[in-house]
Amino acid sequence: MNIEEMRALYPNEWVLVGNPEMDSDGLEVLSGIPLFHSKDKKEVCYLGRDKAKEYQNITLSFMGELPHLRRMTGIFNRVSQ
Repeated sequence: MNIEEMRALYPNEWVLVGNPEMDSDGLEVLSGIPLFHSKDKKEVCYLGRDKAKEYQNITLSFMGELPHLRRMTGIFNRVSQ
């Protein structure tokens, strides 16, 4: 299924895509097999896990416009090696 068809079927939802075909830069999904979809990203990650076992490559893609990124702050600990 191509990306336009997925956007029409699952507007503003997260879609777990199996065997994705990517653009030449490897950044944009062009087509693939929709395995699981939901408005909740965490739900797709956790519940879609079992559906993705048969696929060598998977990706998670949002079928809408993402809101502006929120500012993230936090404390990061350096891991010594």
